[in-house]
Amino acid sequence: MSGQDTNYIIGINWGSTNFRAYRIEADGTVSATIEQPRGIAGLERSQMQALLEDVATAWPHASRIYASGMIGSNIGWSDAGYVECPASPHAIAGHLHEVRIGTHAVAIVPGLACRRGDGAPDIMRGEETELLGMVALGTIPATGLVALPGTHSKWVRLEQGVVVEFMTAMSGEIFDRLTAAGLLASVVDGPAEDGAAFIDGVRTAQGDAGLATLLFGARAQVIRGDLARREGASYLRGLLIGAELADVRRYWPEALNEVPLIGAAPVCALYARALQELGGSGSAIASKQASTRGFLALHQAAGAVA
Repeated sequence: MSGQDTNYIIGINWGSTNFRAYRIEADGTVSATIEQPRGIAGLERSQMQALLEDVATAWPHASRIYASGMIGSNIGWSDAGYVECPASPHAIAGHLHEVRIGTHAVAIVPGLACRRGDGAPDIMRGEETELLGMVALGTIPATGLVALPGTHSKWVRLEQGVVVEFMTAMSGEIFDRLTAAGLLASVVDGPAEDGAAFIDGVRTAQGDAGLATLLFGARAQVIRGDLARREGASYLRGLLIGAELADVRRYWPEALNEVPLIGAAPVCALYARALQELGGSGSAIASKQASTRGFLALHQAAGAVA
């Protein structure tokens, strides 16, 4: 490959804690990668500029540089705003946020915004690029419900490759914080695992009591001897995932069969088990190429709308 080859783009996934840059060839092949634990949250603007300069020096002849994630947030380089749903690749490409970082032109991918089924607003930033890539790859159906379990889990409804609406749940962050400090941290011992306690939590969350009441009830169960400490984390995880799925069922009651689950394998396995318990089904989907293919899809869409 010639050093003067310009038939490639650079795609940067720049989140709060990590930086990943990809050299993406015209056929979607990733010919080189730069990864560093240097997310937006820990960098000054001069450091962001220096990091981008390092990438541009390594791959000096890119035809275009794209960036997605928290780089386009209010704590990043420049706020890229949000595209209202329904949002197609062409709609997103038409709202790319053009900036200069040092001497380099960078197109920052905007986030997405929608109104949930209850009329309340919701937002995402970064996941849109991954979703577009998976649709382009054919890894997930172009129409249906897709879940991205994680710290802030996303449930996204697609129609013919267009993001129509979505819902976010903070289940992962709540679990991490509750089991790291506070009263509930004192009644857990060990990781959350599939099993009777986890399923009990999922089922209990389908009842009439609110989540705040149920969470304190977990402490009471351990103190009173109804729940072993080694099962505490599993029960809490079941409560949180169960409550999340109860919300999903309210928005999309007929859409919980064969849900693609995109995320870390252990977490996806818990979601798949919870879906099964509630009469649905889900399967983990590998997302290794999702972001890079998403950048390529946006690049092609941007060329079409230019």
